Amino acid sequence: MIVITGGAGMIGSIIAWHLNTKLNRDDMVIVDRITHEDQWQNLVKRQYVQYLDKDQLLPWLEGNAASKAHVEVEAIIHMGAISATTERDFNKLVEANIHYSQNLWTWCANNKASFFYASSAATYGDGEQGYDDASIEKLRPLNGYGYSKHFFDQWALQQVRDNLPVPPSWAGFKFFNVYGPNEYHKERMASVAFHSYNQFKETGTVKLFKSHKQGFDDGMQLRDFVYVKDAAAVVVHFLEAALNNKSCANGIYNIGTGKARAFKDLATGVMASLGKTPNITYIDMPEDLQGKYQYFTEATSAKLRGTGYTSPFHTLEDGIARKNIRAV
Repeated sequence: MIVITGGAGMIGSIIAWHLNTKLNRDDMVIVDRITHEDQWQNLVKRQYVQYLDKDQLLPWLEGNAASKAHVEVEAIIHMGAISATTERDFNKLVEANIHYSQNLWTWCANNKASFFYASSAATYGDGEQGYDDASIEKLRPLNGYGYSKHFFDQWALQQVRDNLPVPPSWAGFKFFNVYGPNEYHKERMASVAFHSYNQFKETGTVKLFKSHKQGFDDGMQLRDFVYVKDAAAVVVHFLEAALNNKSCANGIYNIGTGKARAFKDLATGVMASLGKTPNITYIDMPEDLQGKYQYFTEATSAKLRGTGYTSPFHTLEDGIARKNIRAV
């Protein structure tokens, strides 16, 4: 049995797609808390055995483990979190992104189940310390969401250093800017690719933020854009190694293409994919993002490639061409 938290979200639902279509596995428990009225569509084509609300998961795990007819949980893939970079209630972030993750880690350690979880490139802050996943101790995130993810990364590494119980196989994934199908429910936090597509279809223009930082022209803020099926494929790579008792080094890994691209490139590509002449409108950045906005991100990938993951990542143009707005 494989448990996927955030299983109705973008990355989680595509991981479920991989398990159904690539590994022919349907023995999954999907865990989430659906708040968007259409988000169930991310699951309608998936085959799985149970759906649980996030607050039901730990009682279910404990009850299953204690039952004589229990089903072995081989791995928990923990993609669920508060992912809004604008979340101001830090208590919510602590409970959802730190304590909940710690509880799942501890359960996996005690029950010999693998644990794979979502970290974030937001942990890198303004990039002053670089984007190398080999060293993360001195990072300074720009917002509470990024800090909550960084705290858990550090906590996990501390468990290892202190020789405390850890899951037999585990990995944290610092996802860079993921885009693709199954993200329509994320609203403001959906990718720029998603917003560009909808804005252009509705208004004939795409809105991008003006630059408020010297050295960056309007629309030339840079991100490492990752097609969601590539992000999910990396997670499944680690899962397969654990299921097959193969060695995949435990640790924290960047998930990105290794090539930063401008928001202007993305918006232009989206409009060109629709067969239209690009038309961009530059707008002021909202006040709640100013000073907390990353102007450049680019993943290093040597550590990931060192695990034997050799599949290429989609280029931005290829990912845009394959992009679906609704569910797959």
